[in-house]
Amino acid sequence: MPEYEPVLLANLSKPDIETLKGYEAQGGYRTLRRVLKELSPSEVAAMVRASGLRGRGGAGFLTGLKWSFLPADHPGPRYLCVNADESEPGTFSNRVLMEGDPHQVLEGTILSAYATGASTAYIYLRFEYPLCFRRLQAAIDECYGAGLLGKNILGSDFSLDIYIHRGAAAYVCGEETGLIESLEGKRAWPRIKPPFPAVEGLFRKPTVVNNVETLACVTHILDRGVDWFRSIGVPPKPNDPRDPGSLGPKLYCVSGHVNRPGCYEGPLGLPCREVIERFGGGVWKNRKAKAAVPGGLSTGLLAAEELDTPLDFDGPVRAGCLGLGTAGVIVFDETYSMIDFLHNSCRFFAHESCGQCTPCREGTYWALSMMERIKAGRGRLKDLDLLLEIADSIGIIPGTTICGLADGAAWPIKTAIRKFRHEFEDYIRRTNPQGYAATEPVAACTGSSA
Repeated sequence: MPEYEPVLLANLSKPDIETLKGYEAQGGYRTLRRVLKELSPSEVAAMVRASGLRGRGGAGFLTGLKWSFLPADHPGPRYLCVNADESEPGTFSNRVLMEGDPHQVLEGTILSAYATGASTAYIYLRFEYPLCFRRLQAAIDECYGAGLLGKNILGSDFSLDIYIHRGAAAYVCGEETGLIESLEGKRAWPRIKPPFPAVEGLFRKPTVVNNVETLACVTHILDRGVDWFRSIGVPPKPNDPRDPGSLGPKLYCVSGHVNRPGCYEGPLGLPCREVIERFGGGVWKNRKAKAAVPGGLSTGLLAAEELDTPLDFDGPVRAGCLGLGTAGVIVFDETYSMIDFLHNSCRFFAHESCGQCTPCREGTYWALSMMERIKAGRGRLKDLDLLLEIADSIGIIPGTTICGLADGAAWPIKTAIRKFRHEFEDYIRRTNPQGYAATEPVAACTGSSA
């Protein structure tokens, strides 16, 4: 990777950066002041669309395109929801931004609300982030006191109120309509779409839902320009008009069996191996990497021979994963058991399924039940094919569920078994030498926690 100057994380070491005074000392809210004087909301939205910014929350949808779906003739109100739930295992970049540079998050939120015509913004915050809550609330209070929030911001015609809503620790609230349902005080069951939130979202009004990191990028696009943003990352493929590229800076979370776990910034498209070696300091204890999750648990696994895969919005897909996700890289060394990985994965998704869709509710339950039986020494080789049948039959991609939680549950199963099947078969043969070849139905594992 050529020399790269951090942008999103540039302020983290600066004195008092969590305060308004400290943030303004680093040029904070300079962009907001200029934009409110010089640019119309439509011009701001056009710049974001021209930049090619794609959502950093997992799906990678074009941010400017999402904003364009808002109906132009709607009398309002419009809402902006900031997805700060961040429940994806292996991901903590939003926490770093909110704790370390809360005003950067707020400036991006204010600018995005201006561009989309939102008069109210809700920050939907993961409840387990108490320091984020305290620092964001303190920053919001400072902004009200300085005229950066409230009526007629900085003397303009633009008004905005921002509220923090603390979620009740549900992974499914990372899905935007589940988040909206929870904001409305209801059970977080994702909605059938259409209508999409841009047309009928929070309180049945036009709504935009964006991730924290996505909104933080908006400030820098408006400050440094579209050309600057497009000069970073992976440009669109010239022979593919449907490829928007993977542009701009990206926060990579590195955890697991590495020497320096943490959150690091680089251009989109770095090879997974480079992220592990350059940022994570390599695999710990002088061991070798066996596998890595490229973008949060739901994206599945890269095997050791696939670690040169670029972490852009296309690379992990070509390697058989669900996608880039949040770029939360989890590294496993050569001693780690893939049986443990898949058991932990199935346990997480079975627990977090909201239960609304039968394929997800039942599929995650039975996948966990089979993995518990395999771990208990009662597995059959046939179970591996049954697990793959479940994984291939649940989720938005085969068209059986409302939201993508089932897809997130499926890809760890698909990639672990297909890329490490020999390890699963060997474990089953060793732990169940008398019954590994059985094909008849077997009793459930006693003491199942599913």
